[in-house]
Amino acid sequence: MIKVNKKIVGYAVNQPEAEEKEAKREFKREGGGVARAEVIRMHEKLERPEMLVGSTYKVKTPVSDHAMYVTINDIILNEGTEHEKRRPFEIFINSKNLDHYQWIVALTRIISAVFRKGGDVAFLVEELKAVFDPRGGYWQPGGKFMPSIIAELGHIVEKHLIMIGMMGSPELDAGQQQLIAEKRAEFEESKKQQDAFSDNTYPEGAQLCSKCSTAAVIMMDGCQTCLSCGDSKCG
Repeated sequence: MIKVNKKIVGYAVNQPEAEEKEAKREFKREGGGVARAEVIRMHEKLERPEMLVGSTYKVKTPVSDHAMYVTINDIILNEGTEHEKRRPFEIFINSKNLDHYQWIVALTRIISAVFRKGGDVAFLVEELKAVFDPRGGYWQPGGKFMPSIIAELGHIVEKHLIMIGMMGSPELDAGQQQLIAEKRAEFEESKKQQDAFSDNTYPEGAQLCSKCSTAAVIMMDGCQTCLSCGDSKCG
């Protein structure tokens, strides 16, 4: 037995040499080690390159005399490697209509800041598409209802994210497509409903779908069924 006459202020546990080396072993960082460059991910401290690639979308609504031009610029991360990705970096909206100037500037700065923050920015799509104009929305060619200009910007961002591979295309499975095709063929043969939208890619008399905002809801077998998204009141 060893008697301790002084106050204990610290301690350490002796380890065998092999265990000590294992405890101090360094783990490889993401990117493949020293021989390969580390994977660059999107973050807010990433500096803007001299040149960015982008796409410009024209938005012409019946509630405004002037069109808006939405430009989304993307940054190429890990260019030339197996980890190459295209991510949105900034957004600009240009229009001759100065009535919307203030909210356009504010919106583009906020969206651009979210883009540069990195991570999953797809949530912006649903947030923008959920904005409704208290004065009422408008109809697009083809029978699709747009609740507001902001919601249409959400559709544009969605289209861009799908194009660069950040979001998947909202497609129906084979079973849903077959069911919709059968229901549409039956309805077109019956011709029971009257014309509602003359410039509509869906059968005449189709009603507005509350889920996808498309005039594609028909009554078949006593059940309202949407020919665009497959939504059915009967499950």
